Amino acid sequence: MPPRRPPELYRAPFPLYALRIHREAGLALIAGGGGAAKTGITNGLHFLQLDWRDGKLSASLLHAHDTETRATMTMALAGNFIAAGQDATCHILRFQLFKSGQKTGGSSGDSAKTGAGDKDLRRRKAPVPNEKSNGNTHREMTEVAVETLHCVQTDTSPDTLQKAVCFSDDHTLMATGGVDGFLRVWEFPSMKKTLEFQAHNGEIEDIALGPDNKVVTVGRDFQCCVWQRDQMVTGLRWNENLPGIPDKTYRYQSCKFGAVEDQAKALRLYTVQIPYKRERRPLPCYITKWDGHSFLPLLTRPCGNEVISCLSVSETGTFLGLGTVTGSVAIFVAFSLQRLYYVREAHGIVVTAVAFLPETPELLKSNEAALLSVAVDSRCRLHQIACRRMFKAGVVDLNVGWESCPANMGSPTNSWLIQCSFSSQGVSPSGCCCSSVLG
Repeated sequence: MPPRRPPELYRAPFPLYALRIHREAGLALIAGGGGAAKTGITNGLHFLQLDWRDGKLSASLLHAHDTETRATMTMALAGNFIAAGQDATCHILRFQLFKSGQKTGGSSGDSAKTGAGDKDLRRRKAPVPNEKSNGNTHREMTEVAVETLHCVQTDTSPDTLQKAVCFSDDHTLMATGGVDGFLRVWEFPSMKKTLEFQAHNGEIEDIALGPDNKVVTVGRDFQCCVWQRDQMVTGLRWNENLPGIPDKTYRYQSCKFGAVEDQAKALRLYTVQIPYKRERRPLPCYITKWDGHSFLPLLTRPCGNEVISCLSVSETGTFLGLGTVTGSVAIFVAFSLQRLYYVREAHGIVVTAVAFLPETPELLKSNEAALLSVAVDSRCRLHQIACRRMFKAGVVDLNVGWESCPANMGSPTNSWLIQCSFSSQGVSPSGCCCSSVLG
């Protein structure tokens, strides 16, 4: 029997490669396409309105932005600004939401009035969700205006592909990386280039902007580096305390900063390591948690034999979301790096991006976390975790304790905890979260 797949929120008319969530507007932005090849597959950026209808989270198309012959492969958000990596360039877009008949402000409205920039300014109408009516909609219509502000070259290699883009937390800097291995840092929103140097011998896979404008880069050259401007602060070594793993058996694939729940000044960096070569007997992938200030390793744990393709951290730093090249999706507890949720072949093909929904009652309802995933199969799927409760082992009489749970993998850090999913009638059929691990 084929595996049961999570709910499908939306299906695009093109392969999906990028996903971002706009917290304030409750939007999911998904993008992709078929590129310049004349295959009949379009390219676009879709704005999805997230709201609850009939007791279920739904996503409705609010606006479809045509990206012409360019497929968006990477994307980052800074408020209402979008950085879209398309081929060897990064396009800076700005979108605005307003009611029908209401004029847009700033340069967007001026260009609409004079006729200038009409080619880059597109509007669509869609219903505005009524948050108080659990999914019912107003009769009022909303419009989306999308304006192209800048286009800068971010890769100079023959393959011409930007592979990573991110903003600093204060949205004053943007960093990009591509196949040519160069790290480029731009002032935002002026898009004045302030830094350009070769950070890796080969492709840059991922970038994370951290405190004090330190930049972490992941390359295909087995390196994960921390930079202060163009000076390398340190090179991370995830396997330093794992002598049984040779240096070039694995390469870094992703890096993301995350907050620490209830610790305002603390910061964590998460990296994913995947096998460099495919073996007849697949090697496990690993997640490593680092101190985000000192960049010292705190914890490393295996995360399964499927090759990881993407990583996301929830806004409170409580959960990690992973997608795999075989289409599976998993959610881990950031504190212990324990797998809490897993769906095998949720997409059946490579998962290209995952993103957590904002941790607000309007979107989560009774769930503790919700993760969206997109893939080359053009689908956007929803993964939800019901609220968990934590007890000391001596308080609750359960047959399975954390120390004997296969999910613990011998970690002593949380041996005193037991995590279970509860329903209104007690422990749900999932019981201990190790049932998710065991499938």
